Amino acid sequence: MNVDNNQAQGQKDYLENTQVQMRKGILEFCILHIISRGEIYSTSIIQELKAARIVVVEGTLYPLLTRLKNAGLLQYSWKESSAGPPQKHYQLTELGKDFLVQLNETWIDLVDSTNQIISKTNAELYQRILNLQMEAVKVKRNI
Repeated sequence: MNVDNNQAQGQKDYLENTQVQMRKGILEFCILHIISRGEIYSTSIIQELKAARIVVVEGTLYPLLTRLKNAGLLQYSWKESSAGPPQKHYQLTELGKDFLVQLNETWIDLVDSTNQIISKTNAELYQRILNLQMEAVKVKRNI
């Protein structure tokens, strides 16, 4: 019985780790999309990511924003804040916009490729996957 509990916990941990890795894989892409809409403060980026269930903390976001800035993909400006010290507001550079277009092309290819593979899954499992996707869509529309 204890072995079963340990195995179940191990599977749960493995699933959670895989889900985290999948979210990390698209984090930069999502951040660039958020910034592409216009000048934005880092707290707003974190709030949108959390609302989309892509959980991120400041300790993850700031190093990523610095890497994107150093790569020439975004820039920032300081804005006065009524709530305290000045804040960095981020925006994409022209290079960042071009980069995001290329990432979008990659995203479309990945979604297509992934759907090709998923669609070949056995019928019963594929139906369960489709049902989960439909439930997720319903939940999002009710939020």
